[in-house]
Amino acid sequence: MASAPSPICALLLVLLLPPLTAALSKQHARYQYHTLRATPLSPEQTARVDADAIFGADLAAVLDDASNASTVQLLLAHREAFAPPNATAAQLLAHRLARDAARADAISTAAAGAANGTRAAPRRRGGGFAAPVVSGLSQGSGEYFAQVGVGTPPAPALLVLDTGSDVVWLQCAPCRHCYAQSGRVFDPRRSRSYAAVPCAAPLCRRLDSGGCDRRRGSCLYQVAYGDGSITAGDLATETLSFARGARVPRVAIGCGHDNEGLFVAAAGLLGLGRGRLSLPTQAARRYGRSFSYCLVDRTSSLNPSSTRSSTITFGSAAMAGAGARASFTPMVRNPRMSTFYYVRVVGFSVGGARVRGVSERDLRLNPSTGRGGVILDSGTSVTRLARTVYAAVRAAFRAATAAGGLRLTPGGFSLFDTCYDLGGRRVVKVPTLSLHLAGGAEVALPPENYLIPVDTRGTFCFALAGTDGGVSIVGNIQQQGFRVVFDGDAQRVGLVPKSC
Repeated sequence: MASAPSPICALLLVLLLPPLTAALSKQHARYQYHTLRATPLSPEQTARVDADAIFGADLAAVLDDASNASTVQLLLAHREAFAPPNATAAQLLAHRLARDAARADAISTAAAGAANGTRAAPRRRGGGFAAPVVSGLSQGSGEYFAQVGVGTPPAPALLVLDTGSDVVWLQCAPCRHCYAQSGRVFDPRRSRSYAAVPCAAPLCRRLDSGGCDRRRGSCLYQVAYGDGSITAGDLATETLSFARGARVPRVAIGCGHDNEGLFVAAAGLLGLGRGRLSLPTQAARRYGRSFSYCLVDRTSSLNPSSTRSSTITFGSAAMAGAGARASFTPMVRNPRMSTFYYVRVVGFSVGGARVRGVSERDLRLNPSTGRGGVILDSGTSVTRLARTVYAAVRAAFRAATAAGGLRLTPGGFSLFDTCYDLGGRRVVKVPTLSLHLAGGAEVALPPENYLIPVDTRGTFCFALAGTDGGVSIVGNIQQQGFRVVFDGDAQRVGLVPKSC
């Protein structure tokens, strides 16, 4: 039979309980929290959406009437809108994370090769204008699509948006090897503005991997990607048309007759990098060197009642709305990887407090070796941080969630190692998360940008990961809801919250 506590023990308990309770309350109060709607993934199968339903069935007619308007906006769509029938959200997420891992590995491989002074060999796998953007959850990738008119008369083509590539290319007839795409394959023989680039032309010398068809005297291009995908064919100049009347003549494009790999649904790729053959560089004389995009959440393309859409804008209109709300930071150039948009991230805050153990030195680019640094990338979904930096941010996030009453689930999910069971809860409080940029700017992320659902049961995971690849990446999940401004004239990058 247990004995009753002594009067002395009872007195000590009475005296100590208030200070302990106050200390715990104080510890909880020192963190700042967001409110997150804990909506799990839907168990329903996705329905395939036709491109016309997203971009408008009359786009071809609009493009056909295109003039030299100074401003036009292109809509973007997530690749989820082009998912195979009967796929579930959980299946698409698993596929997207696998694709994402391949892209991050490819960037890391390129960074390592650049640091060593080598280039990866191609591998085969057997005013302004603006455009709408579509994102890629349904195909399992984090890619966004834009619809562009190619040629004269303009033929609609669905192109992947990619800030990590320079060459603009699309599949062309006749095909030696072509993958299944949405819409018809572009036939240059039907375009009045198509012109092959001669081997001796300066444009041909701008290619990293170029060649010459001596019989025809025309320039050949080839682009290989880290996942083994490849495109090769003729380098040509062509007119690109955009909704609301913008038309850019004589753009150097790759007309791909041999295309293999993971380019599901899209007709090709819209290179937005910093190289000499990217679209922003080629259009700079007419529209300036600035562009911006705004990516809404990945499911908006599937919601017909949604009033928010992803867009990409070129020219002076790209800066519209930035104002005092924008967090600008200088662009950094990596001479060994000139395509990518590097920025200086100097630290992180979790729950309103700077994360200890993270300094600018941990994230700084070494220009002499090409290693380190942080890039903004439209084609990577999940942010990757240098391993030591990620470990410190993760530890701070885990401590803040524990103080707020959330408990880790055992194990993880795919590349995520910090997950929580939020099943049965409609809203939860999660710690705030901010990036600190050089120049004093702070980018406060909304909670849905870093704690995301991964199944139908209510498991949510911290959507960041560590990397040993030598370069950190800010992915498009973390960019959602921001207008990301690439101000090439001032050589700076800005993020404007709540501006889609």
